[in-house]
Amino acid sequence: MQQPLKLDHLGIAVANLAEAIKVYEALGLSCSHIETVQEQKVKTATLPLGETNLELLEPTEANSPIGNFLASKGAGLHHVAIQVDNIEEKIQELKSSDFRLIDETPRIGLGGSKVAFLHPKSTFSTLIELVQRRS
Repeated sequence: MQQPLKLDHLGIAVANLAEAIKVYEALGLSCSHIETVQEQKVKTATLPLGETNLELLEPTEANSPIGNFLASKGAGLHHVAIQVDNIEEKIQELKSSDFRLIDETPRIGLGGSKVAFLHPKSTFSTLIELVQRRS
């Protein structure tokens, strides 16, 4: 069984990225990167925090995963991301263990990483993202 490498990031849904960045900068964090991920219809800001990151997520379209999340639940913690070495292998392990998956094949995420989401019904109502960083 493949072991996770580390907590990659915490994803936080926000309605206004610029305002959210100001809040976290007031707490002493710095935004290191802003990127739009077209496939996921989201604009992101990365704020390093120790060994992990906070990832602020603003929808680029109202009818997108983050847009729908904001409409139904409001701003706040969206997902927990765990870094793995081989995402395809981890997906197969979880699939064979009867986990409910949102993504059975990885998609492209922030910085060209490979990502896949586990359904919250398999993880105690927590959306979990698997992340394989580019080498």
